Amino acid sequence: MKAVKGRNGTAELVELPVPEVLPQHVLVKTDVSAVSVGTELMMIRVNGEANLGYSATGTVAQIGEGVTHVAPGQRVACYGVPTHREYLLVPKHLTVPVPEGVSPEEAAFAGIGAIAVHAVRQANLAFGETMIVAGLGILGQVIARIAHAACYRVIGLELMEERCRMLEAAGITACRNEAELRRALEAGDPAVKGADAVLLCASDRKRSMVDQALGWLRDRGRVVVVGDTGTEFDRDLLFMKEASIHISRAGGPGRYEESYEKQGVDYPVGYVRWTEGRNVGEYLRLAAEKRIDMRQLITGECSLAGLPAMYGSLASAPQRSMGVVVRHV
Repeated sequence: MKAVKGRNGTAELVELPVPEVLPQHVLVKTDVSAVSVGTELMMIRVNGEANLGYSATGTVAQIGEGVTHVAPGQRVACYGVPTHREYLLVPKHLTVPVPEGVSPEEAAFAGIGAIAVHAVRQANLAFGETMIVAGLGILGQVIARIAHAACYRVIGLELMEERCRMLEAAGITACRNEAELRRALEAGDPAVKGADAVLLCASDRKRSMVDQALGWLRDRGRVVVVGDTGTEFDRDLLFMKEASIHISRAGGPGRYEESYEKQGVDYPVGYVRWTEGRNVGEYLRLAAEKRIDMRQLITGECSLAGLPAMYGSLASAPQRSMGVVVRHV
């Protein structure tokens, strides 16, 4: 099968063997995969080999022993394995049936959607509370839309005008600088004196936004680190507000846990309500019910063979990119 991998700073189209189906796994023929631009460009720049992509949709080709929830020929969304390749071997809990009415393009973003769903849960907000989403790349955009669908008050913060306009097109407030952000917060409930939670979606390990986020929070608010960003902070600022700092680990409980992902052992719903697999399903429900519209965020597409060249164009102008889909059929 054909696949795209990162090798020594560049992306290459390579030939790999089709994986053999394993127990508790599903072999999927890929239809569309989604590019997580910032993450994948960072992986390509690292010397050595990089398996690219983690979110896709396709058709079940074969099921392994212990798989009962999907059947060959069924449309599924996939998360957590390298997805820019013609066939995917996906753990059963990360292979979720695609509901009627969800397009392949929307389903391809199921992995990114699960990460966004889990990040919103980490904010631990109640109905009517306020969330700031700092950084409106693809992940920040999806987080803001999901939080908006959940009826939280959402304020996006982003320096790039095009990204602010994308958020505003979804009916969500976007701010270009801190002065605008302050005004947006004051227009809510001035007595609260800040947001209930700030989600940091920027990706720059050399810079920390935690101290800024603490300044935007109400007393005892919560900062959630979602992007690959620095985490240094001033203890006194944290102390004065008795704020808390949390990190959102990918798609939710089960991620990187071998018994869940490889061996197919699920968490009982009474103890772990929202696993990463159930978060994938929740994203698909939101898309099926038209609570969110991912098609607004698709700014580019290419074939699998054209993906290495697409990475080159994305690297030269990353600020113009958002949702990019790769078509395999």
